[in-house]
Amino acid sequence: MLKRAAVVIALTAAVLPGRQVHAQEPPSAGTILAKSQQAFFYAGSDMKARVLMTLTSASGQKRVRELTMLRRNEARGGEQKYFMYFHQPADVKGMTFLVVKYARKDDDRWLFVPAINMVKRLAARDASQSFVGSDFTYEDVSGRDLEADGHTLLREERVGSRDCYVIESIARSPAQYKRKLAWIDRNSFLPIKEEYFDAKDELFKTFSADEVAEVGGVPTVTKRTMVNQKTGHTTTVVFTDVAYGLGIDADIFSERYLREPPRKWVQ
Repeated sequence: MLKRAAVVIALTAAVLPGRQVHAQEPPSAGTILAKSQQAFFYAGSDMKARVLMTLTSASGQKRVRELTMLRRNEARGGEQKYFMYFHQPADVKGMTFLVVKYARKDDDRWLFVPAINMVKRLAARDASQSFVGSDFTYEDVSGRDLEADGHTLLREERVGSRDCYVIESIARSPAQYKRKLAWIDRNSFLPIKEEYFDAKDELFKTFSADEVAEVGGVPTVTKRTMVNQKTGHTTTVVFTDVAYGLGIDADIFSERYLREPPRKWVQ
């Protein structure tokens, strides 16, 4: 009798107005990507890391670039600064790269090439060009304005042990890709996998977050890979000695330090 009563109550609750149970709606694509950018590009008030970048050709030939990356978040909504100093190999040793990233306008980028003792300001159109010969673009390094693309949440999907949102982004402003698919971890909001499609809608580049570690309680992608699916060229980037909240001086993110890098921070 008790069992039957429980069934009747359950059925009644299901049809009475105001008692329907709805599954929780997922956040919008824009909300997910905003959280993803925050987790991937803005973790901590600032960041320092040693970066080992390995470029591998389709035939297996390797080139290695080693650099120190410094990042500082500014108080003004989304503004951010990057400073990179190259330690090796010899042909790029002493080269520096500075980025000032803005929320809703083109970023400023400067590159100092010691071999010719010249500071070059990069044009906005260079954002989709290769970063020091790698499969990552300048834009991949510091991030792309979310409003430059239109975004749609397609589905939820499992990648390995991670539950992910799958989001399609269609380029509105000039980019290396026509559209992109991104798998965003539902817990950490870090990008786990990305697929880039060209003007013919053919897959030409893939990104993977190969290793994720907790650094001071912050989930951090410590190894990432970009593969050019058409040429077979691969770039693997490993972050070591990652640290957040160091109080990096604001004034080093300026043109004057391109020629004279702050030894305190880049040694």
